[in-house]
Amino acid sequence: MLNSQRKGFSVRIFLPDGDPTGTKVIEKSNWIGVGIVVPRALFNQAKSRNEFDKAGVYFLVGESQVGQLPKVYIGEGDPIRPRLDQHSREKDFWTHAVAFVSKGQNLNKAHVQRLESRLVELAIEAKRCEIENGNIPKSPSLSEADLAEIDAFLDDVLLCLPTLGYTFFEKPAIPNSNISNEWHPPRQMLFLNAKGIEATGIDTPQGFVVYSGARATKTETASCHAYMREIRADLVRLGVLKDVGEFYNLVQPYTFSSPSTAAGVLLGRATNGRTDWKTKDGKTLKTLQETGSA
Repeated sequence: MLNSQRKGFSVRIFLPDGDPTGTKVIEKSNWIGVGIVVPRALFNQAKSRNEFDKAGVYFLVGESQVGQLPKVYIGEGDPIRPRLDQHSREKDFWTHAVAFVSKGQNLNKAHVQRLESRLVELAIEAKRCEIENGNIPKSPSLSEADLAEIDAFLDDVLLCLPTLGYTFFEKPAIPNSNISNEWHPPRQMLFLNAKGIEATGIDTPQGFVVYSGARATKTETASCHAYMREIRADLVRLGVLKDVGEFYNLVQPYTFSSPSTAAGVLLGRATNGRTDWKTKDGKTLKTLQETGSA
């Protein structure tokens, strides 16, 4: 989520157990909501907290058994405690539960169903996780005023999540090169060209964004790390990389964790993305970063 016009805000993360790896309570300035993150190992102790007495939306996060992308289940409850209790008995994959509720009684069943539906849609569009949900929930019928209120609540949820390291609901937003200021200088367009592989990208605080239309090789060298092979397989399985014959084609903008991962996935080999990604006049990303002009 990149927007050089966004205003500053604060996010407070409270650790009720005094443990940075334990339960976290998340609040954002000027927001009626509150979030909570609970490791599965602490769920039985934490589930008595009053946040779980309310209507809300939640997701369960764990590791996938088939690739590098995280596995995520998205749900809702009114209240959410019984649903999480059920998942603690029936779902084995998750390691953390994350929930968002209202500080008051502002959310009802229809509201949280709308939140669940939108989060599933966003996760499907972003293709940055493996979705555990068996079906796509339908959004309930709400008044125009309710829709505006709930979508505003969701916007605040999406602002809080990256501070916790959860970015799998976000599609890459391409920075506007015409908007710049002291904190957001214009970003350089970068290009990758090697043995028929052509790609355009941009380095952002969220990761390295490769534009749609990029080519990726269908072959992998011996130097291609296992995790990179798995990412490539994930993207093919999710339809982000489409088989077009001699090459794969990237069908949507996609955010990679680093320039090297982006280049390595496209080239099918280990590589240094900081030297492979270059401007039109041949300056490497490494040079741009070292001179402060990236």
